[in-house]
Amino acid sequence: MSIIFSIFADMKLYLQIIIALVAGALTGILLPGATPYISWIGTLFMNALSLLMAPIIFFSIINSIADIRDSAGSLKRLTAKTCLLYLLSMAIAAVTGLLLVNLIRPGAGVPVAQVAMPDNISGKSFEEIITGFIPTNIITAFAQNNTVPVILIAFVGGLAFLKISGESGRTLRQFFKGGGEITMLITGAVIKASPFGVFAIVARQFSTVGDFMGLLQMMALYMLTVIAGLLIQMFVWLPLLLRFFRVKAWRHFRNMSEPLLLAFSTASSNVTLPVTMQAVQRRSGVSARVSNLTLPLGASVNMDGTALLECVAVMFIAQAYSVALTPVQQLAVVAMSLLSAVGAAGIPMAALVMMAVILNMVGLPLEGIGLIIGVDRLLDMLRTALNVYGDTCVAVMVAKSEGETLAV
Repeated sequence: MSIIFSIFADMKLYLQIIIALVAGALTGILLPGATPYISWIGTLFMNALSLLMAPIIFFSIINSIADIRDSAGSLKRLTAKTCLLYLLSMAIAAVTGLLLVNLIRPGAGVPVAQVAMPDNISGKSFEEIITGFIPTNIITAFAQNNTVPVILIAFVGGLAFLKISGESGRTLRQFFKGGGEITMLITGAVIKASPFGVFAIVARQFSTVGDFMGLLQMMALYMLTVIAGLLIQMFVWLPLLLRFFRVKAWRHFRNMSEPLLLAFSTASSNVTLPVTMQAVQRRSGVSARVSNLTLPLGASVNMDGTALLECVAVMFIAQAYSVALTPVQQLAVVAMSLLSAVGAAGIPMAALVMMAVILNMVGLPLEGIGLIIGVDRLLDMLRTALNVYGDTCVAVMVAKSEGETLAV
């Protein structure tokens, strides 16, 4: 047994995570009764990563802004490039989903009788989304890991920090730099334990596999449509964008194996952020100046997979209820998918909450969410992997456009 553990410890982290994924799935399927005794390991791992989310975002953005010596001009340029590339990749994903769902029509013939609306899904008005960007209490934003307000606070704090000079400015600079270093050191220790956390999380997820095997058969076409869109975005459109910036797409994809596997396991782009930042900096060679700005922002606003899924899911529900949406309505669905994807938190199943906004807009019943709730967890894991990969691609493209020499 000690020899096995020794071999496991000597493996690369991504191989350890793959083994943990397989072992967790087999444990959940074959020994579902054992999962209550190990699920606490996954909970501890998720809690540890969640604990680091707000500090990483806060210190990373402030340090990134502090590293930009020419202040406003460079910061505006980096932010503009990042936001434009994020918007472009999300728009491509949403349009891809719209074309596929109209071509395949997975909702035609799906029975909609006795579909129950989940109790925890409720609509959010765009007024609530927009006003939620600025918190009423700064401590609450950090305590609840509300990433968009944390990003705004860090941006405002970073810009204010640029105005402070002399001894006070140097002291603050050392404080923020030290805070970032301490946070990343703790993150490194947590990452080393990720295979054990992944094993427990996957085992718990697969322990209920018997509950949705029948649902998989009915929803197979819908799942295939979403998966096809995710694969096209990941292996066609994003590589083409990388190619345009003269980046070796396959090498970058291999470098991102660890954050992608962790994103798939946890279904949370925010929880994966510490691993993503380390991989982008150490393996693809992106500077901290660029990655500290682009990746925390992307974890909250860049949701390629979420935009694609929401577009497909709304059209699927319309097809299931035999509601023919006009081309104008379908374009509105694409636009709303982009906006609601930005408003979605980087946590598991947040897309279902935001989907209620789009369903209300086009007059579809909210009960339609009950059609897809059963298979959303698996698709959530897949789209989160795409969300994270899209973030890393934009970070690499922005770095390349800034003239950085990369490992890809």
